[in-house]
Amino acid sequence: MILIKDGRVIDPKSGMDEPLDIIIRDGIIAGMGKFQKSDDYDTVIDARGKVVAPGLIDAHVHFRDPGFTYKEDLESGARAAAAGGYTTVVCMANTNPVVDCKEVLWDLRKRAASLPIRVLNAAAVTVGLKSQRLTDMEALKQAGAVGFTDDGIPIKNVQLVLEAMRKSKQLGVPLSFHEEDPDLVGSPGINAGKIAQAMGVEGASSLAEETLIARDCLLALKTGAIINIQHISSKVSVELIRMMKGLGARVYAEVTPQHFSLNEEAVLEKGTLAKVNPPLRTEEDRYALIQGLKDDVIDMIATDHAPHSREEKAKGIEEAPSGMIGLETALALGITYLVRKGHMTLPHLLEKMTVKPAELYQLDGGSLKVGARADLIVFDEREKWVAERFHSKSENSPFIGAELVGKIKYTICSGQVVYMDEEENHEP
Repeated sequence: MILIKDGRVIDPKSGMDEPLDIIIRDGIIAGMGKFQKSDDYDTVIDARGKVVAPGLIDAHVHFRDPGFTYKEDLESGARAAAAGGYTTVVCMANTNPVVDCKEVLWDLRKRAASLPIRVLNAAAVTVGLKSQRLTDMEALKQAGAVGFTDDGIPIKNVQLVLEAMRKSKQLGVPLSFHEEDPDLVGSPGINAGKIAQAMGVEGASSLAEETLIARDCLLALKTGAIINIQHISSKVSVELIRMMKGLGARVYAEVTPQHFSLNEEAVLEKGTLAKVNPPLRTEEDRYALIQGLKDDVIDMIATDHAPHSREEKAKGIEEAPSGMIGLETALALGITYLVRKGHMTLPHLLEKMTVKPAELYQLDGGSLKVGARADLIVFDEREKWVAERFHSKSENSPFIGAELVGKIKYTICSGQVVYMDEEENHEP
């Protein structure tokens, strides 16, 4: 048994925020209250001055497995997730081979069973991500897919999107969309405007994102399907989603830590490490994203953890791939740029990283209560640290060297300690 003693227990789902102890037995939360230390416990974690919260859930990661395991694989991705406080992640389907058939999904599900955290999969909407015909969505759901996405490649065929929405509604699972019309992207990864001009590239206009968001929200309104708009980046996108939610569309929206922490100026300092799709945009856009989080127009914070090798990111600004890792810095960025700056309370931040992604994918997680699976984290919301070393295979982060606030001390998944900060000592 594990006793977590004297922590500030925050459960954003129930609204609980009080000093409590937690007992974990056989992978389950067996008690919440005040308990004496005793020899009955195998481990006693001193959580004085620290926060105890549900394990984080990331609705959007890339573990590059199969096909690109020199960047990341299931094992290294799971270690990075645990170090960042994540007990559940949802992997995207743009691997090689693509997760568009039962055989590929079965292999991933089998290998994920031995991982220290819960690694789930979204399957592809279209075969080969080619936007020509739908996958067998029913068979893929039966095989374990929690949702569907062609993330990384927008689906241009409107009739196909409509058909996919009707099928997803029938199956009761969400569709997630990467919204960037390639016809409106001059060059990816850098916002079209003054920074792109300074770097001698055409850049990617926010219009590429906004036009597809409008289209897919309208289709969702028509069909009643549940959709998730991935990694939104612009002020207009926030207002479009606000309007569509007001009309009754069943739309979720996610934002990445990099998009609420940085603006397009970061590319001048960090180069390709700050090159992402969709790109970091203006300071006005960044503040609009923060406002969208505050207003609950944006439901979730998702990392879009996208590892690339050092050699790939060392290429020129037009040749280097877009994307950055994010699992190990996400909570700290939320505390540093949202909570400590007065934009959000800590419980509200945690809701975006636990309750809402669990709600989207209908997962059994994201809350603390007696009888629930013991997925939780212990962290110090005041501890300062410098982002330097990562458990991921890759180090493509613009936050390397940055001082952040908020440090994971323990990650517990299904009652097992799967990550412990090297500075921590617990009582036997």
